[in-house]
Amino acid sequence: MEYVKEINAVVNRFIWGRGMLAVFLFVGVMFTVRTGFFQFTKVRIWLGKTMGEMFRDRRVRRTEEEHSISQFQSFCTALAATLGTGNITGVAAALIAGGPGAIFWMWVSAFLGMMTIYAENLLGIRYRYKNRKGEWVGGAMVYIERGLGCKWLAVLFAVFCIFASFGMGNMTQANSMASGLKESLSIPPFITGAVVTLVVAAVILGGVKRIAAVTEKVVPFVALFYMAGGMLVLIHFRAEVPGAVRMIFEEAFRMKAVGGGVIGYGIRQAMKIGISRGVFSNEAGLGSSVMAHAASDVKSPAIQGMWGILEVFIDTIVVCTMTALVILSSGVYKPQVYLSNMARGIENVDGTTLTGEAFSTVIPFGDKFLAISIVLFAFATMVGWAYFGERTAAYLFGEKSAFLYKMVYVLMILLGCMMTPHLAWEVADTFNGLMALPNMTALILLSGEVVYITKGYIKNKQ
Repeated sequence: MEYVKEINAVVNRFIWGRGMLAVFLFVGVMFTVRTGFFQFTKVRIWLGKTMGEMFRDRRVRRTEEEHSISQFQSFCTALAATLGTGNITGVAAALIAGGPGAIFWMWVSAFLGMMTIYAENLLGIRYRYKNRKGEWVGGAMVYIERGLGCKWLAVLFAVFCIFASFGMGNMTQANSMASGLKESLSIPPFITGAVVTLVVAAVILGGVKRIAAVTEKVVPFVALFYMAGGMLVLIHFRAEVPGAVRMIFEEAFRMKAVGGGVIGYGIRQAMKIGISRGVFSNEAGLGSSVMAHAASDVKSPAIQGMWGILEVFIDTIVVCTMTALVILSSGVYKPQVYLSNMARGIENVDGTTLTGEAFSTVIPFGDKFLAISIVLFAFATMVGWAYFGERTAAYLFGEKSAFLYKMVYVLMILLGCMMTPHLAWEVADTFNGLMALPNMTALILLSGEVVYITKGYIKNKQ
């Protein structure tokens, strides 16, 4: 295990160095500028074509096509994979390791990431195709192969995506779930792993139709359940909320030293943690959620791209912000304790425990409320990422390999429940970065197509 830690640490430092963070920001800025700041200036268009159409047009929620899922179902499947424990444990971990300023940089990565994921989904629809069964085949590996004509880079992405599905979509979710249930309900991690393994298997073995049917019900419920609890805390501490927001902005640009000789986090640490945790949460730039969006019955690439914008908005701007404000306004956040522990090599409180303490300040049995939220979030993420990994496995080894992948995937849940939290998050961070490398390359080289299709869509709507 120590050997794994050492190797992962070396790769992680390389992947999440200044260069990689700059690439994430550059791609987001590039698409934002070249599309005329679409996520801001055309907010009425993308909200209208997503949430607006969802209430106006039944066909957005249901599809008559046998081998497709609806736009709303594809959105829920993608959101299920992103709306995971990163929104809870990941945000708390960002505050502990990077300070309140990390939340600001998480916002920055999200607003820029809206256009990154828009481009991914647009290209996903642009280059998808149907297999012999009439099923849509799409994803970042498809637009890398067909758009760039670069098969080896597509294969590289698919390999990284499979490993990321075990880390980001599986082990970290299982680990957070097991930790929360152990702390709040004294349920042994092995029991958690065994039960979740059976439930996840029952869903993913039913194929994309069953996955979509489950996620379109689970995701709205999970989001509303967690947001309701968060609002109770924020209403109780409403006088502290403005101070918490001010702290986020102030700490985002604090150079290093605070008063009294105490050392703060610094801009570099806040940026690194905030951007990496933001990417971990909303997955903009990874190319993962394209698989779910590519299965949609949508006709316009631009419209499916807009569902991606909404996905990032809900995941990071809404839910992650809720978690951060709950922790900062409740009084449980102790930054100098965390900094002191890091300086002395002492392991800090984990994100699950910290968030549970924040909810417990207002909600009776708040730790149990959080444990239930984590279980629901983690379950949704596991189901969504199982589909992503299955599609990449099928791309690499053929459709017959999908079943074997699913079997390995559900068994990995047990391993995730037994791992230490720190190692689980670090391994997931590493595979996220590796997966982003080929995807970002394709996005940059195919950016002209994204801009051309977007401007054409806007022109037709004017």
